[in-house]
Amino acid sequence: MAGNELENGTSCLVDFLYEVFRARSIEEIWSLHTDKMAEVGFDRLLYGFTRFRTANYLGSPDDSLFLTNHHPDYVNEFIRGGLYQAAPMVRWAADNVGAQSWKLMLEAIKSAETLSTIERKVVELNKRHNVQAGYSIGFRDVSVRAKGGIGLCARADLTQDDVEAIWAKHGREIVIMNNVVHLRISSLPYVSGKTLTARQRETLEWVGDGKTTQDIAIIMGLTPATVEKHLRLAREVLDVDTTAQAVLKASFHNQIFVVPEIRTA
Repeated sequence: MAGNELENGTSCLVDFLYEVFRARSIEEIWSLHTDKMAEVGFDRLLYGFTRFRTANYLGSPDDSLFLTNHHPDYVNEFIRGGLYQAAPMVRWAADNVGAQSWKLMLEAIKSAETLSTIERKVVELNKRHNVQAGYSIGFRDVSVRAKGGIGLCARADLTQDDVEAIWAKHGREIVIMNNVVHLRISSLPYVSGKTLTARQRETLEWVGDGKTTQDIAIIMGLTPATVEKHLRLAREVLDVDTTAQAVLKASFHNQIFVVPEIRTA
């Protein structure tokens, strides 16, 4: 039965958290997490984190961090196609903190006449890709604009009743693991495309400290024109229009004002 791998309880949990603590990149943490969740029956995960949420909008996929091991076809329709904005369990995780069974989604499907057109598309997509049983977790964040959540999709051979049995036995450990993974991931730098150079990061940091172009040129030993060039290239890398937006986005993505990671023993 799925979940036997957590029988050692505290020892298993501590070992996992120790490895997550030692990991130096989002990719390394995600690999550890997908392997661990698969051991307990959740073989497909979808994690999302944004710092650009509004009251009625979860933010653009381009400004959010998504991590998943779902099939690319599912990801393309669900995320790039924008269906996630209307998915019942995504909306629950966006508006709540804690864990919620997908029974909620199954009940919504039974009342299909109340679903909107886009919600029906979500249901059809999930059926095609066997996304039928699982749990969602909404994380607690420190800003009204920031929100993170994860959907834990059970193996295709497990029913929601099987998932409830797993959760009854190991739900607390699973919630702890997912929350720590979220905290680690949200504290690490991430990029979606080109990376800022060291000079671009430094110039943005000085702008964030309130320095003028002339100030920065003196501090860095550059000409004002060169400083402007670094700022222009930084705006292009971050795909924003203004330097103020560049500082904000780079800060949100943990690409500036970051202490270099030190490898722990």
